[in-house]
Amino acid sequence: MHRTAQAGTALLAVTALALTGCAAGADPSPTPTQDEAAPGYLAVADEGFDGGGEVVVQVDYDTAEASGLDPQGAATARSWMLEGLSYETLTTIDEDLAVAPSLATSWEMPSDTEYVFALADDAVFSNGRPMTAEDVAGSLQRLIDVPTTWTGQLGQVSSIEVTGDLEVTVTLAEPYAPFLAALANTPAAVLPIAEIEAGEVDITTEMLGTGPLVATAHRQDEEWTFEPNEHHPDADALGFSALSIDIVGDEATRAAALRDGSADFAVLNSSDSAELLSNADDVTVVGQKNTDFHYLMINALTGDEALQDEAVRFAINSAVDRSAINELAFGGSTEASAVTPAGLPDACVAADLPSATGDVAAAKAVIDEVGGLELDLAVYTDEPILAQIAQVMQQNLAEIGVTVDIQQVDYATYSDLVYGDPAGFDLALSWFAGYADPAMVTTWWNPEVAGFSTVFMTGSDELNSLISEGYTTEPGADRADVFESLCTLADEQSEMIPLVLRPSTIAWNTSSLSPTLTSSEGYGNFLRHITEFRAG
Repeated sequence: MHRTAQAGTALLAVTALALTGCAAGADPSPTPTQDEAAPGYLAVADEGFDGGGEVVVQVDYDTAEASGLDPQGAATARSWMLEGLSYETLTTIDEDLAVAPSLATSWEMPSDTEYVFALADDAVFSNGRPMTAEDVAGSLQRLIDVPTTWTGQLGQVSSIEVTGDLEVTVTLAEPYAPFLAALANTPAAVLPIAEIEAGEVDITTEMLGTGPLVATAHRQDEEWTFEPNEHHPDADALGFSALSIDIVGDEATRAAALRDGSADFAVLNSSDSAELLSNADDVTVVGQKNTDFHYLMINALTGDEALQDEAVRFAINSAVDRSAINELAFGGSTEASAVTPAGLPDACVAADLPSATGDVAAAKAVIDEVGGLELDLAVYTDEPILAQIAQVMQQNLAEIGVTVDIQQVDYATYSDLVYGDPAGFDLALSWFAGYADPAMVTTWWNPEVAGFSTVFMTGSDELNSLISEGYTTEPGADRADVFESLCTLADEQSEMIPLVLRPSTIAWNTSSLSPTLTSSEGYGNFLRHITEFRAG
């Protein structure tokens, strides 16, 4: 199926790039290092590094939320990170992606549905008011009463009660294994409920939290300026005086800023940036692993009629070579994933899925039976890596008789094609945030819950039942068995197909900054340890 709305075709010669890097006798192109400076960390800030300077960070895009700066409405990893500089949550995740204390210093579970949180006694909002148990309970209740994308990640909450001066008890209707991990992300942040209810603050336009930094200026899609929250427990220990975040869409510009010292730290979108910066002696480029993963959508509702056939969809799925995507698009820096992100406890193994052992000849026979296929594949220009993945897939699918026309479009056009009703695509590439518990991302395979996928995905009652079972089963062997069944069924149905993990390429100027970075991240927050950064 070909669309007249097509805005261009990706022209990246992935095969040529691969041959350039792998020809006999040629040195392989450098890739971002994933070597650890300490267990669980790519970098650990040097306490002896001169502190007190300003940190300048360059990122590729800004927040983009209809709810403004209200953290409860934040639906993208970039918003979680930026708003998380000023807000804190009850729990957090550590360098092993395990749940750890934050504003809740500890918790007890009198039963498998009750959580009793002991709260920090030194948490203070940036206006100088100490955080109370009422703020915690009110923030969670607000998230329940005014549902957002994140509300469903909390499970079925029956009650939220203040049970002590610094104690809050949350009771669930049924066991929900990801609950503590869901509390670790910015949409579950503790808000200044007293000021919100009194109408003294509009948190859609102003951030007032207990976090380490205060936003003093923001120009959408241009820059942010943050200063220390003088009331934060870590205020006196901060190794920098201010934080500026510049929104710079062009990756080459961000790389150049690191090279000339006008930026201290930058997020990059491509592993090729390591090669661009390889001769810059004072720039370090690393690859931070994520639970995020790229995935392929197959439009089983309004795409090419043949895609309504599960056998056809599975043939496409089994023809996609994840290893080739890893090597050619990511320089070998990532790995294949199933629905439950690779690397998290209890996650299923991508190599064990039916598509991983699929027979290309059998897949070709299925496509031959329908007379071959001509399909469009939509990607958006904001993420150049998607076009590279698409090129690999185009070659894979040609082997089974599927001709792929790659549509490389701006995100607004992409969004209309993929999420409009009716959806106007055959195949499309995107990525999911993988979170910190493997059960959380499985939600999106239930179209009725996900919402966005109802225009191209049918789902099934059997799959929905396995998703629910994954929520309520305690971590361990039993949950791993549930996930194995879930991943297998989703793989066979082949409507949303996980491909490979989505690592972050991050770089900093070592002459001006000494950061702390974990080796893996669950919520896209590469500034998670900003309080430990030291700027010269």
